[in-house]
Amino acid sequence: MEAGWQRQGKLWSTLKELCALLRIPVTSTMTDDDLLFQHVQFKTGQRIHTIGQPFDTLYIVHSGFLKTVLIDEYGNEQVLSFPMKGDLFGVDGIHTRRYASEAVALSNCDLVLLPFKKFIALGRSHIELEHAMYSVMSRELVREQAMVSMLGALSAEARVARFLVSLSERFADMGYSSKLFNLRMTRHEIGSYLGLTLETVSRTLSAFNEIGLITVDQRSIGICDVESLRTLRRLPPSTTRNRQAAGRKARQVPTLTEGEPLPAEPATWDQLMSA
Repeated sequence: MEAGWQRQGKLWSTLKELCALLRIPVTSTMTDDDLLFQHVQFKTGQRIHTIGQPFDTLYIVHSGFLKTVLIDEYGNEQVLSFPMKGDLFGVDGIHTRRYASEAVALSNCDLVLLPFKKFIALGRSHIELEHAMYSVMSRELVREQAMVSMLGALSAEARVARFLVSLSERFADMGYSSKLFNLRMTRHEIGSYLGLTLETVSRTLSAFNEIGLITVDQRSIGICDVESLRTLRRLPPSTTRNRQAAGRKARQVPTLTEGEPLPAEPATWDQLMSA
């Protein structure tokens, strides 16, 4: 783990706060305020753990965005997941006691450390917590299985559409807008995650923008029709998309009735200053 950077802010969380972050129910036995969990902050680009590093800690995202990746002998990356607020990662180190993937911060991050020995001890004294934590691990596994299933069954356009729907739902779970959000990952990283090229991801996002499913402004994504994204199987041919785009533009052009004056031009800076 690279040295985290400290800033003014939250340095410790209680067990109750940890449960709230993981979205698991809090019981009367989980209100021990003497049980504290350390926060560590990482800057964009810093590695939290590397492949083969001895395993000793699970990580919970308090804020920020990350990616976990596999790296082959030639240095090629395969993105496995994009942990966000409330997500648990580092579980892949439990089996061999070494991390099987690398975790990298995509933005400045605040992580809560859960030493594995502490987790084992908590499981003995808080049975409900142990079961809830296994439920969280299972939640992450189900998400990964859904991704594997999607890669084998869906077209490139459908993969990108489902990815955007998943992001929208995850932002909603975090209490943020599900309709407008910034992509912290690059088009290349999205492609690696979905098994697509950067060019295919960019072309598909542009096509979604053309037919009104989303809006795209650099890394800002606006979701306009989440249900169509959820059910999309393939994009219509480019000629059909062009006709749809032309039809929307025509509907957006204001029409004037006979004798109606033209709308005034916006005032220029010189006109405003001389008024």
